Amino acid sequence: MSIAKKLFGSLRPNTVNKHNYPAFTRSVEEQYLQTLLTNTMSNTFYADQNELVSEAAQLHHEMADANPTFMAKAIVFARNEGFMRLQPLFGLAILSQYRPDLFALIFMQVIRIPSDLSDFLTMLNGLGRGEGGRSVKRQVNRFLASVSEYWAMKYSGHGRGYSLGDAIATAHPKPQDLKQQALFRYLRGQEANLALLPQVEALEKLKLASTEQEQIAWIERGKLPYETVTGAIKPSKAVWEALLYQMPTFALLRHMNALLRVGVLEKGKNLDYVIQRITDKQALRKAKILPFRLATAFRQVEHPDLQDALREATDLTFDNLPDLGERTAIFLDISGSMSGQYLEIGSVFALALYKKTQGNSLFWLFDTDVVDAKPSRKDSILTQAAQIHARGGTDTGAPVRKLIQENKKVDQIIMITDEQQNSGSSFYQELNRYRSKVNGDVKAFIVDIAPYRHAMVPFQDPQTFYIYGWSDTVLAYIAQSVRGYSTLVERVAAIELED
Repeated sequence: MSIAKKLFGSLRPNTVNKHNYPAFTRSVEEQYLQTLLTNTMSNTFYADQNELVSEAAQLHHEMADANPTFMAKAIVFARNEGFMRLQPLFGLAILSQYRPDLFALIFMQVIRIPSDLSDFLTMLNGLGRGEGGRSVKRQVNRFLASVSEYWAMKYSGHGRGYSLGDAIATAHPKPQDLKQQALFRYLRGQEANLALLPQVEALEKLKLASTEQEQIAWIERGKLPYETVTGAIKPSKAVWEALLYQMPTFALLRHMNALLRVGVLEKGKNLDYVIQRITDKQALRKAKILPFRLATAFRQVEHPDLQDALREATDLTFDNLPDLGERTAIFLDISGSMSGQYLEIGSVFALALYKKTQGNSLFWLFDTDVVDAKPSRKDSILTQAAQIHARGGTDTGAPVRKLIQENKKVDQIIMITDEQQNSGSSFYQELNRYRSKVNGDVKAFIVDIAPYRHAMVPFQDPQTFYIYGWSDTVLAYIAQSVRGYSTLVERVAAIELED
């Protein structure tokens, strides 16, 4: 094959998207990162759950066969920097079959909490691997050695496929001391010395408590977390109030409506406490709250003070994003296939990017037409995101054509989209025209928040970068890449695997 054929032979579209519109096939590494970081296993606009799971399984097997080392690094990256769970766990289950050594190396970096272990074992069984063999049992034993009373209370129940008790029965770990022996027996549903497990004992006493005062006393004595209490009893207003001060940040977001309904957050110190918690920048980062979680809470909660706090929390989430520079064009796809969570995520991302350009960038919405969103630097991200709605078809070339028509010179183009073009001229065609007519050095960043495997730009283009996922990590990557960083695939490939 000639050099020219190798470099340019696939710069023409070689596949089609869900609308049968011409598209490109990107490298298997790119496709793999996309699958891990969009994490979609539920129905989307163009594909149902079964199709997506089948495609993901195929890609995990392809990656394990072609480049298992990259696969291991990508799984770790997706779990810890992309904040995703199901696809990394799915990949880990398949990797265990191909490369037990790499599987063992990354196991504890991917299986972070007991629900990870439960879902992993469920997937393994669903793949026909049973209990996974000795290599899996060794790693499960390592994890079980770290099980705490808190985990025992939170994850002791059944219903997720494999409980901690099931995992113990499968792996047969040897307890290191009498307390761990009691813990393992409790999780197996066997008689155990609860005097060695004061939190577990408090939970069991809570289940038998006959008065609200007794319930609160056992909650406070055992410092019982909200998940175990709400699973054991139906909380009253007073019990919810007792639980409020020990809830993690993510739990506060999830239960705001419940707390409002029972009257815990009407006013006063409880409301002030929640506002302080969800506007604590360090707590937000530690909790690894995905930005769209804040948008979802904002949409569900009607209390004005809490809405203000959520606005502030969202702006704080992106506060540490490096500056992008002023000559940036941000294009947000608002076509019909972006409706729902995709547009909610995309709007938050786009507005966060706009604010980091100090309001000097272009921010255009597009379907088959292009509209200047005219965002405000002063209004919050969530307030403005709620005003953006999906409509119409998709012409990814439209905003670039407008740049050419108006002869606007930008240094980087950032497009947030699901890439499902169905009309007009392609983004890549117009991007090449822009480079020839206006700025040959412009970089393009495609933020793809959907799991579909085709792309609108060939991977050979050295000035176009693909970013996948729903966490604020993707925005930080854009800012870093503007300053000369490598592609996302190269970044993941550079990860050093450590046990």
